[in-house]
Amino acid sequence: MSDHLPAPVAAHEPPYYAAVFTSVRTEDDGGYAETAERMDELVKEIPGYLGMDYARTPGGLAISVGYFRDEAAIKEWSAHAEHRAAQRRGRADWYERYTLHIAKVERSHGFERADG
Repeated sequence: MSDHLPAPVAAHEPPYYAAVFTSVRTEDDGGYAETAERMDELVKEIPGYLGMDYARTPGGLAISVGYFRDEAAIKEWSAHAEHRAAQRRGRADWYERYTLHIAKVERSHGFERADG
């Protein structure tokens, strides 16, 4: 992840789902960046995928929030063969620990300051 993160994902019409992945990485970076980039490409092919937000603290906690129209889209992404392989590699090499929370979004709104 760079210092210039993309703008937050726009609010969507509820209901939809958020997959919140929090992690602390190991020092092993071998292949991580390439795999993360590939996962970013692949998830966009999932029908019902709405977008992704990312954040990382100076202490090493990373948070990725994927937004999906429905649970079926989350299940399809979870079952994707390349994603499953990346999950196995993550547990074996890249993560000290992680959690995944799936939440139904019932309200959503956004704000954007106008230039001026």
